[in-house]
Amino acid sequence: MASKPKQLLTELSHPGPHEVLRGNLALVGLPGVVFTPRSGLGLPAIAFGHGWLQPTGSYRHLLRHLASWGIVAAAPATQRGPLPSHRLLAGDLLTTLDLITTVRLGPDGISVDPAKLGLAGHSTGGGSAVLAAAQAAAEDSDRPRVQAVATITPAQTLPPATVSARSVTVPGLHLAAGEDLVAPSAGHAEAIADAWGGPVQLRTLGKSSHLGVTEGRHWSQLLLHGKPHRGTQQLTRALFTAFFLTHLTGTTKYQSLLDSDVKRAPIELQDEPAA
Repeated sequence: MASKPKQLLTELSHPGPHEVLRGNLALVGLPGVVFTPRSGLGLPAIAFGHGWLQPTGSYRHLLRHLASWGIVAAAPATQRGPLPSHRLLAGDLLTTLDLITTVRLGPDGISVDPAKLGLAGHSTGGGSAVLAAAQAAAEDSDRPRVQAVATITPAQTLPPATVSARSVTVPGLHLAAGEDLVAPSAGHAEAIADAWGGPVQLRTLGKSSHLGVTEGRHWSQLLLHGKPHRGTQQLTRALFTAFFLTHLTGTTKYQSLLDSDVKRAPIELQDEPAA
């Protein structure tokens, strides 16, 4: 019998069955981190874009959580200054996908399936993930093919993520924060979702701020409104896991969760463009 959405949410809020390994992307030429299951061949993978001024350590539990459910999760630690290039971060996200599909991961020869790749990100890193997805979708692109994109409190970028979103036809999940004073949904997450060229869902996380998904303390909290929020972190982990397992592996087990309102994360927009 199929599990109810609430049961699936509870299940995916907890770590998955895989033991997790942590690696350093700098060993293969790009600053950053990668989390993988201890073993596995043909695994799905995502590249995650950090928010403005944020270290990759601010997302370590989210990345580890995805890896515990069998998804290789890597985050480049580039463009971390006060005036980052969103376009270059987008390029680094795609380079990260290139690296993790071509280099040996882990002592047991872990491998990533190049047909099971996704992008994710927070704040301007979410906007950069949209830019990267558009680059990958270009007809003349030789970059990795991306199958799904998920963001949390995505922020507009230069060039605009809303413009790039029009050419992204793969499924998108965008999580806005109900109390986001840095990148309010109307001009950012909602605008990106409205422009999306493929199947898209927008949810608003209640009692959440722009920095709700981040972990631990960081000096940027003195500049940006908001703070880490455990409820936001748990919801993001569960919804990202359900989304990527569904769209990167083909499983239908978690579809009912993706199709349902959940407490503190109601669906604000769901659109399936006509073929």
